[in-house]
Amino acid sequence: MATALFYASSTGNTESIAKEIAENLGGIDIFDVANTPIDKINDYDKLIFGVATWGDGEFEDEWEEVMDDFEKINLSGKTVALFGLGDQEGYGDTYLDAMGEMYEKVIKMGANVIGSFDIDSDYDYENSKAVLNGKFVGLALDEDNQSELTDKRIKTWINQIKDKIL
Repeated sequence: MATALFYASSTGNTESIAKEIAENLGGIDIFDVANTPIDKINDYDKLIFGVATWGDGEFEDEWEEVMDDFEKINLSGKTVALFGLGDQEGYGDTYLDAMGEMYEKVIKMGANVIGSFDIDSDYDYENSKAVLNGKFVGLALDEDNQSELTDKRIKTWINQIKDKIL
């Protein structure tokens, strides 16, 4: 089966990143959860979920609105990769918490999560639910403060997951 990327984007940042990831991977379907039935996920065995952290660690509104139905989906045996956007300076104590919460959900739902991302000296945050065993559980981005690092981070992450997600 083909690969699909599902995202939500209030400000356009997550949408831009989703499109860049899809373009770099090539041959994947891309859906905004705001205007796609969430059970469309059932049509794919390989998935990428894009989540932005809002406020004090919450999911972006469109993900929040579909979360009850999302949690009913069977992800057993599916391969999942995550990318997240957050603001290290404004919300350093909850940086990428939504990606961390998404990771916990998809693991409980039976998914095989790939694509952890190294914590390097370029990140500057206080706390994150998205860190497990010294690594982010997915691609970690900050378009508000470190947009100049985005392209390099995307390419590094794609090289890591490409063979497993396509």
